Amino acid sequence: MATTDRSAPATLSGLPLEPVYRPDDVAGPYEDHIGDPGRYPYTRGIHPGMYRDRRWTMRMFAGFGSPEQTNARFRYLVAQGQGGLSTAFDMPTLMGYDPDHALSEGEVGREGVSVASKDDMSRLFDQIALDEVSTSMTISGPAIVGMALFIAAAEEQGATRAALRGTIQTDILKEYVAQKEWVVPERPGMRLVGDLIEFCTNELPLWHPVSISGYHIREAGATAVQELAFTIAAGLAYVDEGLRRGLDLNVFGRRLSFFWNCHSDFFEEIAKHRAARRIWARLMRERGATDPRAQQLRSHTQTSGVSLTAQQPLNNVARVALQALAAVLGGTQSLHTNSFDETLAIPSEGAALVALRTQQIISEETGAADVADPLGGSYFVESLTDRVEAEAVAYLDEIAARGGMVSAVEQGYPQAEIAEAAYDFQRRLERGERVMVGVNRHQVNEEVEPEVHRHDAAVERSQIERVRALRASRDAGRWQRAMDDVRAACRDDS
Repeated sequence: MATTDRSAPATLSGLPLEPVYRPDDVAGPYEDHIGDPGRYPYTRGIHPGMYRDRRWTMRMFAGFGSPEQTNARFRYLVAQGQGGLSTAFDMPTLMGYDPDHALSEGEVGREGVSVASKDDMSRLFDQIALDEVSTSMTISGPAIVGMALFIAAAEEQGATRAALRGTIQTDILKEYVAQKEWVVPERPGMRLVGDLIEFCTNELPLWHPVSISGYHIREAGATAVQELAFTIAAGLAYVDEGLRRGLDLNVFGRRLSFFWNCHSDFFEEIAKHRAARRIWARLMRERGATDPRAQQLRSHTQTSGVSLTAQQPLNNVARVALQALAAVLGGTQSLHTNSFDETLAIPSEGAALVALRTQQIISEETGAADVADPLGGSYFVESLTDRVEAEAVAYLDEIAARGGMVSAVEQGYPQAEIAEAAYDFQRRLERGERVMVGVNRHQVNEEVEPEVHRHDAAVERSQIERVRALRASRDAGRWQRAMDDVRAACRDDS
């Protein structure tokens, strides 16, 4: 929404930058506006000592091929020091199709792991104690099905529901806005989100039933300000759904989490993380949250996929390292670092290890984790945090005037704003007003492509055979009765 002279230095969101910043560029009293880490409004972080007390979780996103192949990658990363699991599913799984569906052809296991049954989920987490490790699953349209399969696989291991820790994405609004992997329209989709929030609140007290995702909004072409605003607006829609069901905000509000992109504009990304915590804390307090944990914005961050280049792919190692450092300085609780070869294929094992080692170097060698919010008090960072917040709040006000995020999505408002931002960025890139090293400046004549992961076509045949064998072996009458019960429940508006 900001109007900017594009010839002057500005952030990726178009916020103009001064050559130097002074104390009078920072607004508001310290205690109410910035505050100490671990105290409202949590601008400086949600824990008093931040990473001195609790390091961020190194949660590398992984998933390809068969459940066995992804399981091997999980166990490799855990052996290398990863602290949590993050699961990428293939397109048929994300769209709710079995491997033998006509629309699944050519996509089974190609860009994520294929999971179509409880047996698949059990094989995916074989030899991984699900009551001991924190697990994340990136799936929204059929999230309620994925959650059921995960619980069944965990209980088969002997785990209790109360012991399960982790997150399932479930964020259906960002699917309509950006990623487009949705199964039903907006209102029924919101009902499914509400059902999962309510179920997890009652049955899985340590589980995060919604990961409110700005990542995919940013990857679709949004600015940092738009990512922040549209993601917070989606979060408010889920809060309102929980309140409509009579749930206690001080209980279910503690289990909501956010998922941010971290792009290449180093200081704007830090400001975005800080502004997000302040906005969310204020909005939760306004809605009646009195428990500090229900006011705190907890976040997972992933470095920016769309910022990586197929040209000179080793340059991506530097991009990822700087983006990861920005996420840490911004105060994230969990982090995935992209692999340098992701623009070419599913990450190879060696590239995934470099990405994990990037986090470990930041954690162990740089000193960035030794002080809570080390950039707090910087005239530039505090001023930029204020301005990112103000721009995001303007978007939130516009969305509220349109009847909230669900109505705004139905009207196509955030979609149109993102499309315009993406077009503007591409136009500036082609004009040379924005630089991508190796793409429109500092090119080389010859490219050397690294060895990349190759998709195994046999995975699709194997998964089709498995799902057909499952159908042949199950109790058809019991299955039909269960399907009838599901249909009846969907038709019941009570």
